[in-house]
Amino acid sequence: MKKQIAILGSTGSIGTQALQVIEEHPDLYEAYALTAHNKVDLLIQQARKFMPEAVVIVNEEKYPRLREALSDLPIKVYAGEEALCQIVESAPIHLVLTAMVGYAGLRPTINAIRAGKAIALANKETLVVAGELINNLANQYHIPILPVDSEHSAVFQCLAGEMGNPVEKVILTASGGPFRAYTLEQLRTVTKEQALHHPNWSMGAKITIDSASMMNKGFEVMEAKWLFGVRPDQIEVVVHPQSVIHSMVQFQDSAIKAQLGMPDMRLPIQYAFSYPDRVKSSFERLDFSKCTNLTFEQPDTKRFRNLALAYEALRQAGNMPCIVNAANEMVVAAFLRDEISFLGMSEVIEQTMRKVGHIRIPTYEDYVATDAEARRKALELIGRNRY
Repeated sequence: MKKQIAILGSTGSIGTQALQVIEEHPDLYEAYALTAHNKVDLLIQQARKFMPEAVVIVNEEKYPRLREALSDLPIKVYAGEEALCQIVESAPIHLVLTAMVGYAGLRPTINAIRAGKAIALANKETLVVAGELINNLANQYHIPILPVDSEHSAVFQCLAGEMGNPVEKVILTASGGPFRAYTLEQLRTVTKEQALHHPNWSMGAKITIDSASMMNKGFEVMEAKWLFGVRPDQIEVVVHPQSVIHSMVQFQDSAIKAQLGMPDMRLPIQYAFSYPDRVKSSFERLDFSKCTNLTFEQPDTKRFRNLALAYEALRQAGNMPCIVNAANEMVVAAFLRDEISFLGMSEVIEQTMRKVGHIRIPTYEDYVATDAEARRKALELIGRNRY
């Protein structure tokens, strides 16, 4: 029987590559539901090609266009955030790929877990914002959370067959982004066009900016804590510009296991779909005759302060990671609108961390309130035009 998959964010970078995986293995996987926020034309194209049972457009203004374009097909068409949260509960769905960007992925992920669906997690903000809540729900409902981020998929693969062997350290690799060699003075004047040009990966705008500022790596540190049950001091970040080693695990006997491959997100997506099996793919293979220079550096948290802020948020725990995520979403959006400088993003995030109340053991309602308050504070700071 084909595995029925719901793709939340099918028009984004992860979502489109997930559909390529489904297209390559039509005997194994089927797209049951596709969702998008705004990209209605691409969603229409995907729906006509993959013929899902249902599609959801979150922006309700785009609903008439979507409904009319698919009126000749037996596809259910829905709109709005409520529909998005409800579609994941559909009985035939086996696995939900959460490929949405940002805080918006939290509630549908919670609904999917409560509905008993396996989660292929590409929306790192879900664990950043509410890692303890998500882990508790996954344990309560006996639901696997399969990492899709290349780094966490690499760690997940390194841990296969190591049941009962204590992990000494998780080592997350980072490309360093487009500004790895920039001085602090150079970083003061970088533009969004420069920041959007990642040297190794093709990603959406928000994640690409996060990668350039190293906030993406900070979020991955937070995510690793919840996925693998390690302490913050057991998570090390190493800059590896070639992006061939996707991450590593060090065990108590000093042995280190690493997962290598081409920088292609389809591999971790497919592994999450097929786990625990590996299925044949047409993806490009790593050629060691061309891969002769693998280098490693320590990250510079003075130039890239977001990584240090992420570790600090993880140390404080509670709702502090939620504060950081909300502030970061606001500053990235402002940077893409040319309303804040590259280094100013870190300043606003740090100030927001100080101004929003810390809650040590937050409830879901606390996360919702924290997110809203942090966004307001960050927006106020951005509006002062000091950054």
